[in-house]
Amino acid sequence: MSDLDRLVETIAEKVRLRLAEPTPSPGGGPCTSGSLEQNSCETCQGGCITRRKEATQNIVGAGADRIGAGLGIVQGDLVPADLAQLIDHTLLKQDATRDDVRKICEDARKHHFKTVCVNSTWVPLAKSLLGGSGVGITAVVGFPLGAMAPNAKAFEAREAVRAGADEIDMVINVGALKSGDVRLVECDIEAVTTPCRDGGALSKVIIEAALLTDEEKATACTLAKAAGADYVKTSTGFGPGGATAADVALMRRVGGAEMGVKAAGGVRDLESVKAMIAAGATRVGASAGVKILQQARAESP
Repeated sequence: MSDLDRLVETIAEKVRLRLAEPTPSPGGGPCTSGSLEQNSCETCQGGCITRRKEATQNIVGAGADRIGAGLGIVQGDLVPADLAQLIDHTLLKQDATRDDVRKICEDARKHHFKTVCVNSTWVPLAKSLLGGSGVGITAVVGFPLGAMAPNAKAFEAREAVRAGADEIDMVINVGALKSGDVRLVECDIEAVTTPCRDGGALSKVIIEAALLTDEEKATACTLAKAAGADYVKTSTGFGPGGATAADVALMRRVGGAEMGVKAAGGVRDLESVKAMIAAGATRVGASAGVKILQQARAESP
């Protein structure tokens, strides 16, 4: 067993034990409020793993599958059409205008990207521009800091899905994670995965890996998986660093074959995309999607 495998097993067991503790964690949060005694919490209505005891056991129960999952989930040579379906064409700048959003939607329609990734305020516009194109819409929630209340993230996610978002990329509460408050982090994630499930949208959990130790990265991915997230994602692109192949490999180990891994932040060329896919990424977030496809076409015989 490798050091990475041992880390994954150790973290899964630590998280299970922490969530099974009978007393509230010191950091407080929605799952340690008074409503917990009524088998419900304000944010996730009793659905989080603090209340669902069987889910805490499942964290460790899936360990063999996680450790056995190989890297390089996407195999073989990538032709441009295949590559486009791995890319979320991204525009998250604070000063992005309506014309900027129109441009990325035009690019996405032309090149058949998997989704456009925008701030939630632009979802209705993107929906109107992309109807019938087959291009999905990803909205970010709690972006870019992740330090808002879980209820605020839940509301933003519900509204984005209602407006037409097909996927939600939410930022975890990094400070809570670094404080060791796994209950708050799990409820924070569950606050978003619940409205996503209810609305038929995929959920991705941004862990902002550049701010975390390897142990914290593994903990965040374990909690995301337990909370029912469909993907874990490396970065916002606004933090101190972006995606690395090492982080993607660790996230793939924890998530296993059944959970998606999105590499985002600093993925600006074809070589970077290839490295992320080889490490286990199944989706890439990039503002340079058109350039990446042009490079792929130039390589094609």
